[in-house]
Amino acid sequence: MNETKRPTIGVGVFVIKDHKILMGKRKNALGDGSWALPGGHLEWNETPEQCAQREVMEEAGITIKNMRKGTFTNDVFEQAGKHYVTLFIIADYTSGIPTVCEPDKCEQWEWFSWHELPQPLFLPLQNLLKTDFNPVR
Repeated sequence: MNETKRPTIGVGVFVIKDHKILMGKRKNALGDGSWALPGGHLEWNETPEQCAQREVMEEAGITIKNMRKGTFTNDVFEQAGKHYVTLFIIADYTSGIPTVCEPDKCEQWEWFSWHELPQPLFLPLQNLLKTDFNPVR
């Protein structure tokens, strides 16, 4: 019996502080060397907002509040043979200092203006920039 391949659901979190967003430089993972939002895989029986809170704490050691639904992207990583639907959550920074909590997956965290994003960007963000979506309105 052939197993049907299906997309995986990812959650990317726009953590907003002083009109800037938190981004990390990925390593040893899909999109190695690119800049991405905190986030990860949506777990079984978890809401996107719960995933956002969990992933931001696990990856950067900070807390967020005032979560709201953003948009989504359809992301096909051709070379890796992976397909994700990425759900974006927008949240306000609450407390903590962004810290590299998973040094095997992330080099550093930095705050960036939406109009001055670092390069290269992780594929979901590249796809998002093809739309008129702006998380910092």
